[in-house]
Amino acid sequence: MSECPHVLDLPRPEPAPLSDTCVECRAAGTHPVQLRICLSCGHVGCCDSSPGRHATQHAEQDEHPVMRTLEQGESWRWCFPDGSIV
Repeated sequence: MSECPHVLDLPRPEPAPLSDTCVECRAAGTHPVQLRICLSCGHVGCCDSSPGRHATQHAEQDEHPVMRTLEQGESWRWCFPDGSIV
């Protein structure tokens, strides 16, 4: 894992999840494969293994660079611009 400049700009403490699941999947009637939380705003989206790839869509549309897994027992973060675990 590495630090990146985007991590330094994240709000502290990190935002709480805005929902308990991917709201885009819920609205579309699809099932999210794994959940991710945006560390800029708390948006919850599904991973790239889900049909909608809503966490990535959110990061690209809102220009929010870092997300963290919401999967139990995991704690990794991903920086979209740097393409790496941070």
